[in-house]
Amino acid sequence: MTSETLNLPTPDQIRRSPKVLLHDHLDGGLRPGTIIELAREAGYESLPETDADKLGIWFREAADSGSLPRYLETFAHTCAVMQTKAALFRVAAECAEDLAEDGVVYAEIRYAPEQHLEAGLTLEEVVEAVNDGFREGERRAKASGRRIRVGALLTAMRHAARALEIAELANRYRDNGVVGFDIAGAEAGFPPTRHLDAFEYLKRENNHFTIHAGEAFGLPSIWQALQWCGADRLGHGVKIIDDIEVAADGSVKLGRLASYVRDKRIPLEMCPTSNLQTAAAASYAEHPIGLLRKLHFRLTVNTDNRLMSGTSMSREFEHLVDTFGYTLDDMQWFTVNAMKSAFIPFDERLAMINEVIKPGYAELKSEWLFQQTASTSGSVSL
Repeated sequence: MTSETLNLPTPDQIRRSPKVLLHDHLDGGLRPGTIIELAREAGYESLPETDADKLGIWFREAADSGSLPRYLETFAHTCAVMQTKAALFRVAAECAEDLAEDGVVYAEIRYAPEQHLEAGLTLEEVVEAVNDGFREGERRAKASGRRIRVGALLTAMRHAARALEIAELANRYRDNGVVGFDIAGAEAGFPPTRHLDAFEYLKRENNHFTIHAGEAFGLPSIWQALQWCGADRLGHGVKIIDDIEVAADGSVKLGRLASYVRDKRIPLEMCPTSNLQTAAAASYAEHPIGLLRKLHFRLTVNTDNRLMSGTSMSREFEHLVDTFGYTLDDMQWFTVNAMKSAFIPFDERLAMINEVIKPGYAELKSEWLFQQTASTSGSVSL
């Protein structure tokens, strides 16, 4: 029995392993039952289904449809029921609970405050309601025997004109639950350079930000996010594969941009299932994460939109284990990468790695010793 075989994780071990999530949208992870209840409370009558199971299926099928209008419709429904303090608080609390139940010990959850103002809330009220919800979710998780820490990323929509305003908001709340800034939305036609004032402001304030880049658009999106805007991390970044050549003999040549990303250890927030839905990858086997892992890019594994993708961190790792034969050592590598790349202070990241993540994986990797003993102890004859 080889060490590789011994480290192959079971689904139960994957679920119990400590995981770190850097790319997850709050409005893409609601419980279907919660959507139905919040819609009823708000008088929102446009849901396609009013049965929780059927609604969950509808969201996944809409995201898989290949139709952009139908995919975008899914977020219209979730945002529609997230317009009050109580709704935002509940959604955020349940998000933290659900992630903790899945073994996530640290998460950065992103959302766009500007999308939750239709019922008269201010930007500040939105942020405070979500922060309070995350803290409540952390308390509930702890009461049930699990631990999680959640930080918020404030997102500006790249097709709108409020990026600087949202960046300033993120800076005001940086010591109260908000750990950084992001821009999201359609890449094509809306380059990150449209929001240079926001990024320049954040850099002057020594604040952190990530940028959705290299998902639906190619290398220019990644180049602008890094070299013009100065992103700390790349949301998705799968198109970096377009700057890597693999010869017939298996040799690999990196272009200038790919070399820069690898040399500078720029974190890539990979979301495998979501990337299949948006056609950024054709299959799990063909997802760039396989080659990029071999080339030692700074990769992290993420969920993007848990509701629309019908996924979780455990399911994402299960797909990767099934496809690439990743071991517990590989899972630990991805998880440590993510924790190293988080937007909290260095000493806190280091403590999470040394006191939570590494001990958690060491425990999982030692289980085979006891399983092997138990399976052979009854076969001894005297």
